[in-house]
Amino acid sequence: MVDYTFSLLAFEYFLLILVRITSFVFVAPFFSLPNAPGRVKIGFSFFVALLVFGLVPEPQVAYDDVIGYAIIVLKEGITGLLIGFAANICNSIVLLAGNIIDMNMGLSMATEYDPITRTNAPITGNFYNYMVLMLLLVSGMHRYVLTAIVESFQLIPVNGQLFQWDSLMEGMLEYMSQSMILGFRIALPVFACIMILNCILGVMAKVAPQMNMFSVGMQLKILTGMVVLLLTIQLLPYVADFIYTEMKRMIVTMIEGMY
Repeated sequence: MVDYTFSLLAFEYFLLILVRITSFVFVAPFFSLPNAPGRVKIGFSFFVALLVFGLVPEPQVAYDDVIGYAIIVLKEGITGLLIGFAANICNSIVLLAGNIIDMNMGLSMATEYDPITRTNAPITGNFYNYMVLMLLLVSGMHRYVLTAIVESFQLIPVNGQLFQWDSLMEGMLEYMSQSMILGFRIALPVFACIMILNCILGVMAKVAPQMNMFSVGMQLKILTGMVVLLLTIQLLPYVADFIYTEMKRMIVTMIEGMY
């Protein structure tokens, strides 16, 4: 016979699980897309929290009053936000690469509105961002991200956070250096070809000064950049590997900084 009893303490514990998962879903990549209705995100978070509630053993959450419970809720929300933010921030690598590519191609002022980041993003960076998100869905990386928040309850139980701010700051600083390196590696084919083209245009300006290399070079840079992007489109899975490896490292770093 199925037992349908649900005590008040169990309900309070379920709400704490729900807070962590909901805050994660509203920040994590793919799950936090603004195109998805808020009710869908809340319903998804509720059912995931219900499954986690049946898997995680229920500890005794100690608090004295409403303020103590509110502090625990705040800690759970920060935990979910940090884990989701660690995965979502890695999308800025492709936006950085897109800025470098568009700056060399002469399209740095041609930006468009990105509904994901709610900012103006470069055209190439926006294209790479959506392609990486599509590969994230195809490769099943979204399941890894969701598994990370579920398994975080084993390492960081409810009200068991020990925020090590020095470790979290060190992880963010390391990410900043890695993002610059990875962003430049992604933009390196276009950057190298445009640099060679600039050298050729400089030689032609000396050989044939009657030609206006400024007006000719603008079209050549855009054409060369488009051709290189077309030839390197097959390298997008390797670009996605860079992003996903950094995403995994950042998630692990954030979780290690909270226990």
